[in-house]
Amino acid sequence: MKKKDQVTAAEEQKEAVQVKGKKRRAREAQREIRWDRLDNTAHLFPVIAGESRRNVYRISVTLTELVDRELLQQALDMVLPKFDGFNLRLRQGVFWYYFEENGKPAPRVREESAFPCRYIRQNKNHSYMFRVTYYKYRINLEVFHVLTDGMGGINFLKELTYQYLRLAHPKLREKVGDSLNSDTSLNREDSFLKNYKHSSQKGYQTKRAYLLKGEKLPPGEFGVMHGYMKIPELKKVCHAYGVSINEYLVAVYIWSVYTECMHGMPSERPVRVAVPVNLRPYFNSITTKNFFVMVSAEFHPTKEIYTFEEVLKSVSESLRSQISRENLEKLFSYNVSNEKLLAARIVPLFLKNLAMRYVYTTSALANTATVTNIGNISVSEEYRPYVEMFHAFLAMSKGQHLKGTICSYGDTLVFSFSYDLTDTSVQRGFFRKIAADGIAVEIETNGVNYE
Repeated sequence: MKKKDQVTAAEEQKEAVQVKGKKRRAREAQREIRWDRLDNTAHLFPVIAGESRRNVYRISVTLTELVDRELLQQALDMVLPKFDGFNLRLRQGVFWYYFEENGKPAPRVREESAFPCRYIRQNKNHSYMFRVTYYKYRINLEVFHVLTDGMGGINFLKELTYQYLRLAHPKLREKVGDSLNSDTSLNREDSFLKNYKHSSQKGYQTKRAYLLKGEKLPPGEFGVMHGYMKIPELKKVCHAYGVSINEYLVAVYIWSVYTECMHGMPSERPVRVAVPVNLRPYFNSITTKNFFVMVSAEFHPTKEIYTFEEVLKSVSESLRSQISRENLEKLFSYNVSNEKLLAARIVPLFLKNLAMRYVYTTSALANTATVTNIGNISVSEEYRPYVEMFHAFLAMSKGQHLKGTICSYGDTLVFSFSYDLTDTSVQRGFFRKIAADGIAVEIETNGVNYE
């Protein structure tokens, strides 16, 4: 091809792109573009998000058959338009961030080739705030927390999986059709605003906690360790201790920090674990926006040598004293009340960002770690033969280098550690204690530690 012809072809291609863009903008101008406010919790995430604090979580489903990329892309293309809560891009206004309808093609499904929970760059992801990847038998959904919490993520992943399985198995599709499942929620209510009561009482912790420190994994690496245990065995042990499964597992986490890092010695600072509480059951909500608050499980060793039972008692009492509808309401009402103040509403966004970063830093350093319980995940009967297991875990945040996530499917519970420290003594101590209590544990890792 001659140089003149090459130039002409390039100009024609550029003109075609411009025409295509004009047509898209014209279509958008002909209809009103949907927009939405961020919920109270979501306001924080765009302010603090970045390569070091990604605020991304992963929920994945493991199937009984290898995943087909093309079918998974088709499934995402079909499901995404039905979910207003995922079909969004983030915009920055003068006073607040806000959501705007995206409308672009769904992000590309890719085979996983990097470490999980990477920062989601919207400009490289069709402006979407989630990604879908796969690896062998596993479908991964990673979500920027500004969109929704774990319950909203599960809601979307299940429908994506259902649609994929219907495409992979035409007879299943003939049987159930392509409609959304009856228990899938599309509700976008701001349940914080609906349920708050004016409050001036601060609910979050600000006193510094004991923090885990040590050599970090090489930049970009991310450790994952799963521990599988049978729920009947776990229930038997918890019944003997007189505590719930959640209380027991949080206490074992704190016990492993106390024994492996503090070596049973007194400390000026407590081990404090942030425990997210799903508010939907307490306030009769089915929203797919964020709707959770943090409570804290705390143990402060002021003398030498505590027994596990003493640690468990401290954890159980601190959690039970906080998890009631009345107290949970107080925790989020303080934040919503501040958001509703006229003085706060008219402050420019860049000043709000400074204040929110300060609040985030003080509250983040007030916790040693976060342990979240996604709960039991169920799937509709027609799809059970194809679904083997679910997993979930969190990205790192300021001062927190070892997080725990609990979820279960069928009679199996998996406790997943995510971390960026080379030392895995806390993880080993955690599973040793569980095994010592008579619960069989099967361990699986992503291979960043070989000791």
